[in-house]
Amino acid sequence: MCGIIGIIGKEPVALRLLKGLKQLEYRGYDSSGIATIYNNTILRLRAEGKLSNLEKIVQATPPSGNTGIGHTRWATHGLPTETNAHPHATDKVAIVHNGIIENFQDLKKELQQQGVVFASQTDTEVILHLIDKQLRGGKSPEEAVADSLNRLEGAFALAIAFADYPSLLIAARKGSPLAIGYGNGEMYIGSDAIGLSPYTTKVAYLEDGDWVVLTTDSAKFFNARNEEVVRPIKTTTLTGAAVGKGEFRHFMHKEIYEQPTVIGETMGVFCNFSTGDIQLPSMPFDLRTIEKITLVACGTSYYAALVARYWFESITRLPVHIDIASEYRYRDVVVAPNSLAIFISQSGETADTLAAMRVSKAAGQHCIAIVNSPESTMAHEADAVIHTRAGIEVGVASTKAFTTQLVTLACFVLALASIREKITAEERIRLLHALSEVPSRMVEVLHNEEHIAQIAPLLSEAHDVLYMGRGTSYAIALEGALKLKEISYIHAEGYAAGELKHGPIALIDEHVPVIVIAPSDSLLFEKTASNVQEVATRGGKIILITDAKGIAAMGEITTAVIEMPAIHPFVAPLLYALPIQLLAYHVAILKGTDVDQPRNLAKSVTVE
Repeated sequence: MCGIIGIIGKEPVALRLLKGLKQLEYRGYDSSGIATIYNNTILRLRAEGKLSNLEKIVQATPPSGNTGIGHTRWATHGLPTETNAHPHATDKVAIVHNGIIENFQDLKKELQQQGVVFASQTDTEVILHLIDKQLRGGKSPEEAVADSLNRLEGAFALAIAFADYPSLLIAARKGSPLAIGYGNGEMYIGSDAIGLSPYTTKVAYLEDGDWVVLTTDSAKFFNARNEEVVRPIKTTTLTGAAVGKGEFRHFMHKEIYEQPTVIGETMGVFCNFSTGDIQLPSMPFDLRTIEKITLVACGTSYYAALVARYWFESITRLPVHIDIASEYRYRDVVVAPNSLAIFISQSGETADTLAAMRVSKAAGQHCIAIVNSPESTMAHEADAVIHTRAGIEVGVASTKAFTTQLVTLACFVLALASIREKITAEERIRLLHALSEVPSRMVEVLHNEEHIAQIAPLLSEAHDVLYMGRGTSYAIALEGALKLKEISYIHAEGYAAGELKHGPIALIDEHVPVIVIAPSDSLLFEKTASNVQEVATRGGKIILITDAKGIAAMGEITTAVIEMPAIHPFVAPLLYALPIQLLAYHVAILKGTDVDQPRNLAKSVTVE
């Protein structure tokens, strides 16, 4: 995840911005930069690669200025070059940005037609020029930002500095977290409390849709309707794991809310939404020669693989075998010629998955590791590694690591299908467009959290809960059941909806909630609707997760409904992961369990 820092200080801030960025290094990045305001001029320094590269430049010629912004960037739109690194700036305004702007292409064309020349490949630059044009038209910074925010679609966190206003910063949030720090005659902006921890323990958090105007000793908050609001100041502790939770009670909750940001940043690494191209890391073998794929993983990563099997088979037209790592490693695996094995692990240290990969390599298979830790053992031993960009995930029950695995696999599938000429350019662009919509649709789902929390009591007293779905929704049903088991300790099982009548239906009565994951996207929906009717006939409490069309078809027989945005079926698993995470979370809250560290579980299983 990208990291943001901003300071209005009483002394030069360049080195202090660097210190804040170091606090945010855990989020991951591939370039960095700072900008300060001095004598009505924006002084900007940027560098590719590690923060140490920027540090050398800054220490050699520290820019003056008591106000500034800084950024660590994971490349999304545009390569990880100095040109694409943040901050982006004109002579009037500088900006740093986390997230993704969905409608940047339309905005960019509009601005280019007005004579604006773009210097980078980023979506961020459209925000810069929108604000710049408003300022040149005579509007105040506050007016320019408010008007520009209304033009943006997507998920973002912003920090903005102005050449002619040396004691002013403006920040904004939609979908991406952002914190404001209060000092003694100083004010701060940070992606989270960790970035602000060297400077203050007093922090306020922007709510979704908020923007805030900072001066030397004040913060004036506005909501999405531009109404002035008050956001409480909280005291954080500077030691222990509590730092970094922000306004959230648990890390899991925080990490659920980080998903729009990390999804946008992860797919941005692979996808050029301007051209419709997808770029994979270099592979030491020719993907065009692959004749079979094996997917191997454990736990939640296995369910990501299960979703991907549907994608690989339907889009690349390759045969796919999927296995649990602990089973794969102990079978006498027959390795087909020209086969590819993909091993999925958040930590890259999962013992069974690592051992399975070693078995596969010894048998002569090409091996790719999909991991969230690029320095892990699996990453070093695989033939090729694809890094998901989830950032640090503290909660034991995986949330954002799961969805970044999904989006990474989705991008890999589209790239492989293109290489194998199994998909047209038009269809690839159509599916990429569907992917680009996911972050903002996720924000819509998160806005529905209060309703989801109200459904949680239907599950909290149950002894057994069933989840069901078809196609990729079957994998999400399995993941939903796992989440509920992990953090609430309620027995739950996920089933393929068509299997219900082959045994599990015997479990159903008025005491057994049945959670149905059913986007209304194909013939599968009609089949699932038939299974739901069978549950209703037997008195089961049905919690239906679907879109408006699905509700119209099945809403009358349900106990509760979670309405989802309409979305392309290709990306439905990404979106439908969120309500099952939130539902499990709120059930666990009602049960009073340890959400972040559930009993008997570890974040990374490094032993058999």
